[in-house]
Amino acid sequence: MGLQRILVTTSKGGCGKTTISTNIASHYAKQGLNVRLFDHDKQGSSLSWVNRRPEEYNLIHGVDASRNFDHRLTRSWQLRVPPDTDVAVIDTPAGVDVSELAALFQYDDSVLIPVLPSPIDIHATAHFIKELLTVGKARKKMVRLAVIANRVRKNTVMYHALERFLFSLNIPFISSLRDTQLYAKAFEAGVGVEEINSTRNKIDIEQWAPIIRWLETPLVKQTAEIRPLFSQWES
Repeated sequence: MGLQRILVTTSKGGCGKTTISTNIASHYAKQGLNVRLFDHDKQGSSLSWVNRRPEEYNLIHGVDASRNFDHRLTRSWQLRVPPDTDVAVIDTPAGVDVSELAALFQYDDSVLIPVLPSPIDIHATAHFIKELLTVGKARKKMVRLAVIANRVRKNTVMYHALERFLFSLNIPFISSLRDTQLYAKAFEAGVGVEEINSTRNKIDIEQWAPIIRWLETPLVKQTAEIRPLFSQWES
């Protein structure tokens, strides 16, 4: 297979960018693929997770991509990708300038944007996505964009706000991830929720399935896809 590039980005911190990045990396490592996780964030959360990874799990190569000259995103990370890499997961810094982010885009890149169910996050994400489409020219460059609702609780009016938000942007909303301490425990252990041997993660694996399907679907013309925000998980 050719190199698959997956960028995880947001307009602000605290939306679960590292959670998404590490779980994508762990999924593909579990499939036996050669995975490299590029951490552009100076906090180094993704690299910290990689360093916690137990030796008995499939290896994930962590790359410190935060030490670019003048701390700006550059194309230099591409020169450090060995040819045997199957999947490159790029954990971008929060609040990255869209013009810098767009410089990383290549044809058929997949860009995932986690958003929390709050008015502040919805407003910030709406502005960020509009900039990706205009300043970043994501559609012109055939870059795929999708939104993931993160840390979601059922029975909240924010579902309707998110639904209106998605309709206005006309991009795929591919899944919602529940608010659970299982993600924090997985991070501390250096694994993904899919790698936890427990019946407690069945719901989480189901919620990740549409994300993986979207990532592995060949590039086609994207249309809006509104999925129910709340699955019937237990409170």
